[in-house]
Amino acid sequence: MKIICIGRNYAEHIEELSNERPLDPVIFMKPDSAVLPKEQDFYIPDFSEEIHHEIEVLVKINKVGKHIDERFVHKYYDEIGLGIDFTARDLQSKLKGKGLPWEKAKAFDGSAVIAGWISKNEFKNLNDLNFRLQINGETVQDGNTSLMLWKIDELIAYISTFFTLKKGDIIFTGTPAGVGKVKSNDYLEGFLEKKRMFSLNVK
Repeated sequence: MKIICIGRNYAEHIEELSNERPLDPVIFMKPDSAVLPKEQDFYIPDFSEEIHHEIEVLVKINKVGKHIDERFVHKYYDEIGLGIDFTARDLQSKLKGKGLPWEKAKAFDGSAVIAGWISKNEFKNLNDLNFRLQINGETVQDGNTSLMLWKIDELIAYISTFFTLKKGDIIFTGTPAGVGKVKSNDYLEGFLEKKRMFSLNVK
């Protein structure tokens, strides 16, 4: 299982970090060791003083595919999920400033929260999904997949041009505006439409 993540897929998030709008989807990877075990708290790592939350809609691939035509992408996934791409923003900024890869800031142990899965058939339109992140009861990120620069099927087709997708692979589709620092004792809750998908303590 591999985790494929998309960066800069929401215009307002690009603006809030003063990044350049990309011409193509920005792709980076997380290893399976990045997955935070179920029911485990998230511990802020010693190497960062600025861990940011990034709530994202997830897609789980259900069969092997390569060079998938966008017309047939819908056959390659059945389930939609929700998760967090935790980012060591201070470390990422240093790495980006030196033109170096982001892995240490994006792919560290526990940096990928993956909640439960829901059949895509339960949703009327995957390109109009509401999702949000609450911290201590306050909404800090509030997104909708209609605001994606590249929609789910477009992303999967594009990714499959470079990487063979396999059953169980997970795609993080990008985060909306509102990213920010998490602190010890924060309580995080993620919602997809009206369903609470996960809750998480920060230590």
